Amino acid sequence: MLALLGAVLGALAYGTATVLQAVGVRRMAAVPHASSWPARARAGRLYAVGLALDGAGFIASLAALQTLPLFLVESMLASSVGVTAVLAVAFLGLRLAALEIGALVVTGSGLVLLAVGAHEGPAHRMDATGGWLLLAGAVVVALTFAVGLADRDRARSSLVLAAASGLGFGLTGIVARVLDASNPLWRTVFQPQLWALVLAGAVAVVAYGFALERGRTTSVAAITFAVETVIPAVIGLAWLGDSVRHGFAAVAVLGFIATLGGCLALAGHAEVAA
Repeated sequence: MLALLGAVLGALAYGTATVLQAVGVRRMAAVPHASSWPARARAGRLYAVGLALDGAGFIASLAALQTLPLFLVESMLASSVGVTAVLAVAFLGLRLAALEIGALVVTGSGLVLLAVGAHEGPAHRMDATGGWLLLAGAVVVALTFAVGLADRDRARSSLVLAAASGLGFGLTGIVARVLDASNPLWRTVFQPQLWALVLAGAVAVVAYGFALERGRTTSVAAITFAVETVIPAVIGLAWLGDSVRHGFAAVAVLGFIATLGGCLALAGHAEVAA
């Protein structure tokens, strides 16, 4: 239950952070250009709070992934877009269409089914070879980002960057699932999977920002959600020991499809316009 609570808190933190950052940007934009940097910083302090919530959400997801399968945690984190949509209505004056309200209900129902069907337990630990493979995967994510960034076709570039972001976030989840904190703790610094987490996470954040700048929010978010949710789920089930409760396979599959479908329908709220 504590791990499940961590996943829920991660989704709430990410969804709330998006709204706070949008409000912070809006307030900074309203400050006269002649104002001092301290004045602009005070106006945008909610943006800093949003960044702090992003960090808190990441830590909560790390804790959840120690005992919960990737298909559950990644789906719950993707559902943060639903939190953003609800808060945007309450605090930014946005309105949800009937389809989006239905998507919220479907997403919530899917998460309940996933939570019921998921089997709790630690992942298989990786040896040194597995750690280096994860680091190689992070390098591939960085190369994908470089290719997308260099593409002069903005539409195609945004799609490649969104894919790079999804791969990076997905790889971050995979590493968090298998990372084993050594005793003494300083030995963890020398694990290649830790550096894979750092590299993949950093590239994912930057790639997502560039993808949003070059393409439509709905398309970028949809690709990112799909890649970061589906690929880790498959890898977790195939190689990391993730599993569903006996007799609940159909429930878990239905929950996964419902959650992902609801998130894709709400993808337009993944980045609130400031």
